[in-house]
Amino acid sequence: MTDGRFPPLPEDHTISSPSGEADHAPAAEESSSPAAGPSTAEPPGAPISPVAGHPLEVAQRSFAGLQLPDDLQISWSWVHLLFFLLSAAASFVVLPLVLAIAVQSYSGRPQMHVQQLASNAVFLVIAQVFCFGAVMFFLYMTLAVLRDAPFWTTLGWKKLEVQTRKRNYKAWMFPLLGCGLAIFVALGSSRVKDAENAPIEQLFKDPHAAFLLMAMAVLIAPLVEETVFRGYLYPLFAGNFAKLAAHCGADSSRAVRFGTVSGVLLTGFLFGMLHGYQLGWNLTLVSLLTLVGVIFTFARAATGTVLASFLMHLGYNSLIAVITILATKGFTVAPPGH
Repeated sequence: MTDGRFPPLPEDHTISSPSGEADHAPAAEESSSPAAGPSTAEPPGAPISPVAGHPLEVAQRSFAGLQLPDDLQISWSWVHLLFFLLSAAASFVVLPLVLAIAVQSYSGRPQMHVQQLASNAVFLVIAQVFCFGAVMFFLYMTLAVLRDAPFWTTLGWKKLEVQTRKRNYKAWMFPLLGCGLAIFVALGSSRVKDAENAPIEQLFKDPHAAFLLMAMAVLIAPLVEETVFRGYLYPLFAGNFAKLAAHCGADSSRAVRFGTVSGVLLTGFLFGMLHGYQLGWNLTLVSLLTLVGVIFTFARAATGTVLASFLMHLGYNSLIAVITILATKGFTVAPPGH
């Protein structure tokens, strides 16, 4: 630096001379000269191209090479989920109030208090059906109408292939698996002493409400819940967790595997939490239903279609409905153990 010149940049060490040979000698002499200042030579064992091995560049390459399965390639994001949650919350608050006002007007009893209707089992079941309809309407408008896309296919409702990912699947397998899962849950919940205190059990005290609840559980709940949880939430969670893993440097296969496992567990957990109030937040019952949600989501992930988890859910709810009706003799007596 005494002659006013800057020390050469690292790239200058590899600049070729006009003859085509690398000009290493001057650089070596200059670096060893006292006037050249501290040596810029790299320590032994350092990578030849440190930029190419930079963690950020590795993560960028991993993310660019991420290949999500077709069933995880979706058009909605976290922002859409936020609006979905706000819309669902508003529906579950506003619609019961609107329905209560309509009942008061139709019955000619304006003095009927909303709390009276809130404790009416039939009213609660009908209100939940209306809320389910509002949730499906939001998804239909935002994912199908506004985007001009097929609604059911967009939300993962695809044909169940006989052979998927080198595994053979038959449609009849999933309802049977659902029935087996229902038997397992029934045996597990029978050992819970305070299961009869769960709010959902109170509905069985009214035969009309009980029949409506069973009809909704078989005809409506599997369709709506599978569309929301396995068709809407699961691919959002799994896809974004896979992208997060790719951002951290995981290769495509490991990133997709991490996203799938995370999506299955999180979706199953939320499924159990959604039913927590109905089960009186009983730890055993909520844990059992969380396990059910995980298994349903695993079926969806393994086959790539919501149809598989729907058939399993349908078999599960149908067998529970049949067992309950038989055990209560058409809701005329309390089930055994109650």
